[in-house]
Amino acid sequence: RPARPGSRPAGGRPAGARPARPGARPDATPAAPQPDGRSRKKRKKDRRVVEFSHDGPRSNERAFEQDGRGRKRKKGGRRQRGQQVKPEATVQPMKAAKRKIRIDEAIRLSDMAHQMGTKAQDLIKVLFGMGVMATINQSLDMDTATLVASEFGYEIENVSFDEQEFLVPVEADKPGELKPRPPVVTIMGHVDHGKTSLLDAIRTTNVTDGEAGGITQHIGAYHVATNRGEIVFLDTPGHEAFTTMRMRGAQVTDIVILVVAADDGVMDQTREAIAHSKAAGVPIVVAVNKMDKEGANPDNVKRELAELDLIPEDWGGETIYAHVSAKQRSGIDELLEMVLLQAEVLELKANPDKPARGNIVEAKLDKGRGPVGTMLISEGTITQGDSFVCGVFHGKVRAMFNDQGKKIKTAGPAMPVEIQGFDGIPEAGDELVVVNDEKVARRIAQSRMQKQREKELAGKSKVTLESFLASRPDEEAQTLNLILKADVQGSLEAVTEALNKLSTDEVKIDVVHGGAGAITESDILLAGASQAIIIGFNVRPNLKVKEIAEQENVEIRFYDIIYKLVNEVKDAMSGMLTPDIEEVYLGQAEVRDTFSVPKVGTVAGCAVLDGKIIRNAKVRLLRGGVVTYTGALASLKRFKDDVKEVAKGFECGMGLERFNDVKVGDIIEAFEEREVARTID
Repeated sequence: RPARPGSRPAGGRPAGARPARPGARPDATPAAPQPDGRSRKKRKKDRRVVEFSHDGPRSNERAFEQDGRGRKRKKGGRRQRGQQVKPEATVQPMKAAKRKIRIDEAIRLSDMAHQMGTKAQDLIKVLFGMGVMATINQSLDMDTATLVASEFGYEIENVSFDEQEFLVPVEADKPGELKPRPPVVTIMGHVDHGKTSLLDAIRTTNVTDGEAGGITQHIGAYHVATNRGEIVFLDTPGHEAFTTMRMRGAQVTDIVILVVAADDGVMDQTREAIAHSKAAGVPIVVAVNKMDKEGANPDNVKRELAELDLIPEDWGGETIYAHVSAKQRSGIDELLEMVLLQAEVLELKANPDKPARGNIVEAKLDKGRGPVGTMLISEGTITQGDSFVCGVFHGKVRAMFNDQGKKIKTAGPAMPVEIQGFDGIPEAGDELVVVNDEKVARRIAQSRMQKQREKELAGKSKVTLESFLASRPDEEAQTLNLILKADVQGSLEAVTEALNKLSTDEVKIDVVHGGAGAITESDILLAGASQAIIIGFNVRPNLKVKEIAEQENVEIRFYDIIYKLVNEVKDAMSGMLTPDIEEVYLGQAEVRDTFSVPKVGTVAGCAVLDGKIIRNAKVRLLRGGVVTYTGALASLKRFKDDVKEVAKGFECGMGLERFNDVKVGDIIEAFEEREVARTID
């Protein structure tokens, strides 16, 4: 048939159709096969494949270039969205700044290897060559890390937080800024020589009635105003267990009043107090107390103290002596006058117009107020709302109280104040420093905590011969586990020290946990898990804690006087000791004749020469004075009857257990072994 007008001729375009535009989409008809047999689509796909040759990878992808604004453009074309330029992979030398390792005081070996981009085993080999045995988790100090890094061509950069920038004052105090301050006077001496009673007389209060057994067990700080001026008093315990607290009192004081009983003279804690005062370089004023008692002999006290280099002024020395009676309140004014006279000689001054700095003399956990610390300000002024750092803790002054319990807003130098606002119970003796803001305080506390933790870990990782031998299981040694809870930090420290001194080679004291504050449920659970005894010093548990203790079968002991606590723990340790075996001599018998009995063996006919022979006793057979046999009696008879014992002067027949070589003239000695309880000295 003839073709219709406008129809497409076979194998071509429709008649009269326009030619195809350049770049127009080809017809849907299948593309004609190419000479190599591949379609146009297949060839286009193959062009994107990366071809490899001897000169490296080569791709036929189009390169990109950047215009002035940093946008990606195809060479000679429009900007492509989402396209990234891949720079050529060229090896560049590492900059010198990248060859540094940042260290904060110490660094773990694994972290150091990670920063250096090397294996931890390589660092361990270097340390081994230096004679240091290290593990992958061990901390390296700055010096060791510097040596190791230098072996690999690295430098050490110290990026540790320097707290001294915030704590040390930039400028020293000028003479015009210093103002007179009250002296800090510590009352020291032997137990029961009247230290607290003397302070009562000065303060016109009564403190000893509130102390258990009349013995001071805390450091008390009191501010006293007299006619001639103000004085701050510290009352330290006199018991031998509170050595650390007395030392702490001597270190924060200006003058020491050494109280000596006129009827008792110089005792152990008196000598110790003198040693602490001389070590701290503090002048001593001697108060001879109990002058009202009949046996008072102040000249004897002077003579004994003169032997300890405390020569009285009337003897040509420099030590001030005052005769007082705390009970009758006589001689108090003269003593205070001498103390203030000594303070004038010292010219005590401090700058109140600066951030406060001082020492914690006591700390405790109050049930309603949380951690509370008693601070003695050495310089500056502390105000409510100030941020501070104290040891590994920080805080903000929420409230302040004076020694009489009254709330105050500010406190100046040499003032004892009770501060509320710590985030933990500080250690007694720690220095408290006021800083600019709370962020700085938190940063310093965190830095100190981290250093302390790293120091503990580094100490634990070091193995010595002693620690290795101590880690070996010793079946003979026994351990008494204790959990200590005290009312204040100072008492806890003293009790822990006193108990640790009781440890022996056979029975060891292990204080599993110690803390200031009430006994809690977690303490009971810890005691149950570690099989420990809970000791409460001036603290009591509530009813719920008591019930949990009964359920867990945990023993709780309560004490308020330290020497009772020490004595009872010593008795408990004595009960854990293996008793001594003591041999008790019973008597001797001489063998006069021997008889051979069928199915029994040899029976010795004996005459008792001394003491008595008891059935089932242990015996020794002596032949010519030499022990031939040691064992037990198998039988004891008198004629044909079995008897329990045979006394001196009587005859008997004896059979020895598993021994028949008995001869005439042998001596049989009877004895018994008894267990004797041992005590800890």
